[in-house]
Amino acid sequence: MAKILVTGAAGFIGSHTVDCLLGEGHAVVGVDNFRTGRRENLASALRSAAFALHELDVAEPGALAKLIAAEKPAAIIHLAALVSVQESIANPALNFSLNIAASQLVAEAARLHGVGRVVFASSAAIYGDAAERPIRESAEKLPVSPYGAAKLASEALLLGHGAAYGFTVRCQRYFNVFGPRQDPSSPYSGVISIFARSYREGKSVVIFGDGRQTRDFIAVRDVARANVLAATRPGVTSGVANICTGRATSLLDLAALFASHPPGSPPPTHRPARTGDIVHSLGDPTAATAALGFTAQVTVAEGLHELINGPAIPALS
Repeated sequence: MAKILVTGAAGFIGSHTVDCLLGEGHAVVGVDNFRTGRRENLASALRSAAFALHELDVAEPGALAKLIAAEKPAAIIHLAALVSVQESIANPALNFSLNIAASQLVAEAARLHGVGRVVFASSAAIYGDAAERPIRESAEKLPVSPYGAAKLASEALLLGHGAAYGFTVRCQRYFNVFGPRQDPSSPYSGVISIFARSYREGKSVVIFGDGRQTRDFIAVRDVARANVLAATRPGVTSGVANICTGRATSLLDLAALFASHPPGSPPPTHRPARTGDIVHSLGDPTAATAALGFTAQVTVAEGLHELINGPAIPALS
């Protein structure tokens, strides 16, 4: 078993990744500045003697490197980021600092202190509104937001460092992640968590655009498992992979699935499409299966049931 450092540990994906690592017997060093992360997301982890939490800003020069020098982790799972497309458009300077500059600091910390592997939270946003479907890793990269551009730049930065200095880098191109602990109070949150809150409150869900836009929704439990595999699986080499299901769901289909849980819910309300939003997104999961042995296991319907009725225990298989 290994010691793994997770940045953004108190966030949505980060906290599930921490739980999955601990469940597999690894020691975990969690890092978060609590800008958007929540300490309560780590309630279970904080009861484990194998988990240590550090309140630290990854974007602060020298801070992460000092911690890595002391803890000597075998791998870093870098999840800390500005996670909102809309906020990256409103504040591109903050996007640069929290995404690109922070990735540079992670790369340098890994180089200076002999970390063997870095796993990076990339995004399907790097592809933009891709004409190719399903989207393969070789597809043209045409990001339509500062957020997508920053993820693409960070991939190149980390992969270049890994090649030059001899450590492995895995870039995980997440598609539309959903599940427990995703904050529905944020206007930038995932559509499923926002829909879930609306249905619980008996309110009409809001769909931006006509609702025919499609997404490849993947459960956070599957994403956490993919992160653990990327960080710990023996023999993994540097590269990129879509973390997705290979199945498309429209927002209208999603609304219908939700409406079946409390029958008689009000119909969706439509508003104009938002700047930077992608119309269709469907990933090809083949590369993740080949490189990591990863295949998504949770369907959208199963994930919605888990979200509404409570989470299952994460497992690595």
